[in-house]
Amino acid sequence: MADSHAVAKQPFHLVDPSPWPLFGALAALLLASGALVVMRMDNYWLLALGVLSVIGVMIGWWRDVIKEAEHQGHHTKAVQIGLRYGMALFIASEVMFFSAFFWAYFDASLYPKEATGFQWPPVGVETFDAFDLPLLNTMILLLSGCTVTWAHHALLHGNRKDFITGLALTVLLGMFFTALQAFEYSHAAFGLREGIYPSTFYMATGFHGFHVLIGTIFLAVCLFRGMNGHFKSDQHFGFEAAAWYWHFVDVVWLFLFVCVYIWGG
Repeated sequence: MADSHAVAKQPFHLVDPSPWPLFGALAALLLASGALVVMRMDNYWLLALGVLSVIGVMIGWWRDVIKEAEHQGHHTKAVQIGLRYGMALFIASEVMFFSAFFWAYFDASLYPKEATGFQWPPVGVETFDAFDLPLLNTMILLLSGCTVTWAHHALLHGNRKDFITGLALTVLLGMFFTALQAFEYSHAAFGLREGIYPSTFYMATGFHGFHVLIGTIFLAVCLFRGMNGHFKSDQHFGFEAAAWYWHFVDVVWLFLFVCVYIWGG
């Protein structure tokens, strides 16, 4: 293995052999298999093992990437450009995910069939009041978008105190959003298996809630790194990627709020 502190002859970085892609694939297989076991047999042990495996892979893989960026100096300007393209393409793939879920919702709502009583929402379904908890969650996410932008602006200007404060507020708001959505689910007047409306509702909002949880973890890792002196005004792609992801989550929620809660309510 080449000396990581040797002077690079070119601006690109060839990643050292890593076990994490293989371990990540196996962990994802365990997680997906565990989810199937829960749905078919109501047994949670394999799902728990899958979750722990994914968390372990995340910790190990992120540790290596942080080491490359912060301590070995491998994330040069050229490497950062490639990372930005990669993150942009990842978000584009996420847009396709949500487009599929939105299309399932629109197909059922714009062309209601006999199973729904030829109306939307279906006969007998009591929907949420859009201007109750959903509106509060919308305000929370919009505010979190402001605080993460404040944190980014502070970092660009070398104001580490405001950077930490803005990032900490964003993490707290993300946790608050997740708690409120769990509270909302616990008071739903319909169950997951009670027809097309619950299926499309929980798929779209639940998948978004999962993204909020992942984004909150992403930002919490950045907060921990920032408190330990990581990130500079001219080199902070790890935080920048987290901010991009968070803004994407914000935008998706606005579509959900308008289409699912207001228009479809």
